[in-house]
Amino acid sequence: MTTVIPDPGLGTFRLQGDDLKAAVTEALDLGYRHIDTARFYDNEAEIGELLAASDVARAELFLTTKVWHENLTSAKFIASVRESLALLKTDYVDLLLIHWPSPEDAVPMEEYISGLLEARKLGLTRHIGVSNFTIRQLRQAIGIAGPGQILTNQIEVHPYLQNQAVVDFCQQQDIVVTGYMPLAVGKVLEDSTLAAIARKHKASIPQVVLAWLKHRGLVAIPSSTRRAHLEANLKPSELTLSEEDLSAIRTLDRNERIANPDFAPEWD
Repeated sequence: MTTVIPDPGLGTFRLQGDDLKAAVTEALDLGYRHIDTARFYDNEAEIGELLAASDVARAELFLTTKVWHENLTSAKFIASVRESLALLKTDYVDLLLIHWPSPEDAVPMEEYISGLLEARKLGLTRHIGVSNFTIRQLRQAIGIAGPGQILTNQIEVHPYLQNQAVVDFCQQQDIVVTGYMPLAVGKVLEDSTLAAIARKHKASIPQVVLAWLKHRGLVAIPSSTRRAHLEANLKPSELTLSEEDLSAIRTLDRNERIANPDFAPEWD
């Protein structure tokens, strides 16, 4: 599946201050053009400053942000998006996501999916999507927005949480899956199976994992503040995994979910 979303992107969850500056500055210098943030990350203003100070033209960037669930009502939605744009020092984002479905359906989905459509109509975003949606919620969102309107579902995907059912459903619906925490917050770096595959290919474990995601047709948004790691993350397309490699990685799935707050939906 081809997508307008540059792969990989730079995830910025938990990055602020000097760490954020190092990550964004190095990433842009290396050629990254996809930056992923969110209102909840509390770093939109810093990212706005960094992007404004960079030599990269706004038109070359693919900028994603997300609406937090406290702003999902029709009364708050568009104002929240405009606040994000002001912090990011831009007139629009390339992709606007619902960060989490409304906890316990406190806000009807009709309200916030309609909010996405309205934001796009107003020119505040080029594309719309969702994050952390289950198959049931995706069906509901598609029913509201219409087929072909939702560009992506951003979900946690790594070798220990392969999320195959949701990935399959999204791809059947021509919805791109964007995988966050692809390195399982570093846990994959200690994995002997992945280490063996990496040695065979004279590659790093992150390169193997990102090549595996690319093989599955997913966009990845790994996070790193180190130039060497950021540079290595650009190279998985040079790596071709064998069926034996892919089979070995499939055996690592243990439904180990890292991002699982108390307001999360009932997962597939």
